[in-house]
Amino acid sequence: MHGSASPLSASAWLLVLLGAVSGAYCLRRARGWGGAAAGEAVMGFGMALMAVPLGDGGAWRAPVLGAVFCVAAVHALWLLRGGAHHAHHLVGSLTMVYMVYGAAAAGSGGQGHGHGTGLPLLTGALLLYYAGYVVLGGTRLITAGGAAPAPSPASPAPPCGAPAELARACRLAMGMGMLAMLPAM
Repeated sequence: MHGSASPLSASAWLLVLLGAVSGAYCLRRARGWGGAAAGEAVMGFGMALMAVPLGDGGAWRAPVLGAVFCVAAVHALWLLRGGAHHAHHLVGSLTMVYMVYGAAAAGSGGQGHGHGTGLPLLTGALLLYYAGYVVLGGTRLITAGGAAPAPSPASPAPPCGAPAELARACRLAMGMGMLAMLPAM
């Protein structure tokens, strides 16, 4: 961190941790599956980096992160060939571009939260989207944790924290991170 950077608040530490852990898990998944998991890894690490205040040393952040998230948006468009269920990746990438440039417009080296730099109507629409995404994702995660069928020799029981549930939890965590970062625009 740069010498003039402000210390991280508890909520900023939580966003950094949430983004870094989600990014690391998605990167691990991307090694075997690629596709959406790679985009989710970029989003997780990007969220972590955006939450770190760099003070005057963060002038590089907006152009670099903006370019990375624009590439992620193009990747999400490519994934849409596989079905509309990838549209969330496009929304997420474009939301990150919006937040990066909103923060840069505030002139705070990437930590423009709380400066009112976003467009209120767009920020409100994104808040509604992510609130719905988090509620729906949480509901799906809770219902996925229902009673598991008894294991049989033909189909052994999945390990605790099976990949599908971990992927849902990772997406839910990133959705909550987006929901936490947007009101501060």
